[in-house]
Parts: sequence; C-alpha cells; structure tokens
Amino acid sequence: MTDPVFAGLARQAELIATGEISSRELTEAHLERIARLDPILNAFRVVFAERALAEAAQADGRRGSGDRRPLLGVPVAIKDDTDVAGEVTARGSNAFGDPAAQDAEVVRRLRAAGAVIVGKTNVPELEIAPFTESPTFGATRNPWDLNRTPGGSSGGSASAVAAGLAGGALGSDGGGSIRIPAGCCGLFGLKPQRGRISLAPKDGAWHGLTVYGPIVRRVADAALFIDATSDGEPLAPAVTRAPGRLRIALSTKLAPGLLGGPDAEQRGAVEAAAELLRGLGHEVSERDPDYGPSGPAFTARYFRGIHDEGRAMAHPERLSRRTRGCMRLGAAIAPPVLERARREGAAAAERFAGLFEHADVLLTPMFTRRPLPIGAYEGRGALWSYNGYSRWVPYCAAFNHSGQPAASVPIGFTPDGFPLAVQIVGRPDDEATLLSLAAQIELERPWADRIPASAA
Repeated sequence: MTDPVFAGLARQAELIATGEISSRELTEAHLERIARLDPILNAFRVVFAERALAEAAQADGRRGSGDRRPLLGVPVAIKDDTDVAGEVTARGSNAFGDPAAQDAEVVRRLRAAGAVIVGKTNVPELEIAPFTESPTFGATRNPWDLNRTPGGSSGGSASAVAAGLAGGALGSDGGGSIRIPAGCCGLFGLKPQRGRISLAPKDGAWHGLTVYGPIVRRVADAALFIDATSDGEPLAPAVTRAPGRLRIALSTKLAPGLLGGPDAEQRGAVEAAAELLRGLGHEVSERDPDYGPSGPAFTARYFRGIHDEGRAMAHPERLSRRTRGCMRLGAAIAPPVLERARREGAAAAERFAGLFEHADVLLTPMFTRRPLPIGAYEGRGALWSYNGYSRWVPYCAAFNHSGQPAASVPIGFTPDGFPLAVQIVGRPDDEATLLSLAAQIELERPWADRIPASAA
C-alpha cells in the first residue's frame, strides 16, 4: 500500500512531519476522493473543502517553522453528533437549531493537536440505530458492499475511513456505535473507558452510556487519537509493547432475554481468532460473563436517553415517526426506574470483575450475521426495530452499561472478500492491554492494506 490516503493517521502524521508529503497535498487527495466517491457512499453530511485547505496551508506553515504537534496536518472527519463551531449539529435530522457557538472539547483538542477537519459524517437520527439511514439525509453505504449498511451510529465515519475519504474519524459509542461500524467496514474501533475523552459540552449523554473514541485503519492510529484527545498516561507505548501471555475468556453467550446467536460465518470468525491467539501463546478458555439484568437496565437508559435527547432538539416536532415512537417508550421510564438502571451499571461492572479475576481479556463475536441490507427496517416501528437489530448486535451494549473499554478488531475476510471482526473487552481503565493485544493480532493478520473495490 503506497497511497498515502490509506496510510492511517499515525503514518500520515509521519509523512507530513518528514516533508514527504504536505498537508495540502494530502488534504487535496482526500477532498478529490470525497468529490468522486461520496455521491455513492453518502458518508458526509457536510464537507469543509475551502476551510480544510486553509487549515492544511496553516499546518504546512507550522511544520516549516518547527511545530511538531502529534496530528499536524492530518485530515480527520467528525461525527455529526459533535459540535463544530459555526456549523449545525444535525444528528441525522432536520430538527436541529442554530449553529454551534464553539467546538466541542474533543474537536478543540483535535485542532490543538494539529488535525485538519474535513467535514461532518452522517448518522441515523439521534444516533439511535446501528445502521446509518435517516429520512433527512438518506442511507450511508458500506464501501465493501454498497447494498449493506456500514453500521451505526458512526456509520458515516466508518464509511469515510474505509474508502480513504479521511485519515481517521471521530466516533461516539452509546451501545456499540464505534465498534459496530468499525466491524462492518474492516477497521479498528476502540470504545474507551467511560470518562477517558471529555464529552463537553454534553457530559452525561444518554445517561452515562456514551463515550467518544476513534474509528481508524490501524491500532497505532487509535492510540495516537486517544493520546491527542484525553489526559492521563499515554497509550502509544502499548502498541509496540508485547502483551505477554494473556488469559483470554471466550464467550458467545447472549445476555438473558436475547434470542439467537452467531451464524456459522461469525462463529467461524471468533473461533479463528481464538485459534490465532492460542498460537501466539495466550491461554484461551471458554468462560461466560455474568450479564445479570444488564439487558433490561441498558434498555431503560437507552430509551430514556432517546426521549431526553429528542426533547432537547430545537424542533422535536420534525423528528421521524420511529424516533417519536422511541421517545414515547422512553417517556414511560420514570426517574426512579432510570436511577435503578444507572445503579445496575455499577453492579454490572462488579459482576464482570468476577470474570476478570480469571481472565485478562474477554473475546466475543462482533455480530451474529453480516451487516444489514440497506433499508432492512424501513417503515418499521420503534419496538419492532429495536428487537430486531438487538439480535444482530447483542454483544456490545453491556459494556456501555458497565463503562469499561472494548474494541472491534478485524480478524480476516470471507471467501468473497467481506471483512470479519471480533470484540475484545478489557478491565476498567485498561485500554493498554486491548491496544497491545490488537496490535499483536494486526501484526499476524494485517488488515489495513486491503481496500474495498468501490474505493479503488
């Protein structure tokens, strides 16, 4: 792979720092691809072409004067649930109000690290669904199969990175919304520990379920992104540090109340991952987490969050029928019920701690089947949709409920060339082990050099 648009954030930053490519050249290359491919993919809600070129020129000037910011001149996309000064935050809807007065804290930090903001990526309305379709902005498509979703709610971000329209992208994850799109699109996606990256000015989004994190091509890109946007011990050293011999718990168990399980293709992916990890010297054994009542408790937080987020929109009367249906379900979650659900999140973290007395990492499938076809839930109501898509992505939400870090890791490709992924989950505050293990997998089974045919 020699095309710098597919090099990933960390390598792009190196190329710019050494003068092998200018930020303007790299930004122009991404903008050319956006102009050519985004009419097909619909990854971006809005593109900041002129502004991005101006920021790139400024980055080149800074580099010439000796500036060494970690993301200097690197093009990054922002999910359209996050404020960018002077732009509306549409959230997949026409219910938005005035443009944002200032950048969200995570965007401010990306700019401070030198990133060039190329645009805002599409989401489903209010980031509700694990597929990126909305009545206002249409369907976003998966570059690996244009008839399938790139996942959601950070589907525009994943589609953009997979197709080389941005070096990396900001995602948010309230129930899998970083991991699901990353897994759908053959990318690495890390949901950090709750509180790792500031959500300001909307701290506490979705009643504590939501976090910000990166959707990127390579594991090193994720560490660079988090180090640039958070405080605390740097994570970049974990990428080059061998993880040692880890105890890995393998589980395909679903939380109580969920039906079904992984199909042969997805089960094959997690079994292949387990076999690879054994070959790398890790101890892999079957051990299930104690999910307890985490499913109903997450559901209460999820629907009450939709209700409250919808009510806070400038024009809630413009929201779609399905979103209004979700809001009605959320209205039935009384404050005492919500408070019990939030307390159950802490109890879930304690239950999961029991598993991590015997394991360092939990390994699960990412999905029960391939990504949904575009329009799979078109015209369906709130409860029908939720029950349906929860069976497709049943492994993610519990760890938003507990707050601990989790990641989607590519693990290979199907015979017809579609990407496969698994989920790894770590102890609280232990993103470092996940990054170290994912980097080891990446070294053994490189994924980033393969690109979808639609992005050629």
